[in-house]
Amino acid sequence: MLKKTSKKELRQGRHQRIRRKMSGTAEIPRLCIYRSLNHVYAQLIDDEKGVTLVAASTLDKDMADLGSSSNVEAAKRVGGSIARKAQESGITTVVFDRNGRRYHGCVAALADAARENGLVF
Repeated sequence: MLKKTSKKELRQGRHQRIRRKMSGTAEIPRLCIYRSLNHVYAQLIDDEKGVTLVAASTLDKDMADLGSSSNVEAAKRVGGSIARKAQESGITTVVFDRNGRRYHGCVAALADAARENGLVF
């Protein structure tokens, strides 16, 4: 077996380990986050049907007034937005998928904002 050396390969390995144990359903979807260099994205996914139920990102029109779309403040706004959209769809409980990333910074800010706005992990 080859040793994984790049940061990307290590993150993908962590993500695969997490996803083996976790799955989203229609009642309890998976809150998956993605953080690129420029933006923050969040989706509620039903893995049984393979569909996205609710999505929010810094590219949404209500996020146009953000100064930077890749910092902790932007992640907090996306977390609040995904929680509001989920509640409008009747979703209150989710499974959190950090996508192999460490739980700090933007990831933690998004999760905390979603919890403060009513989502239960």
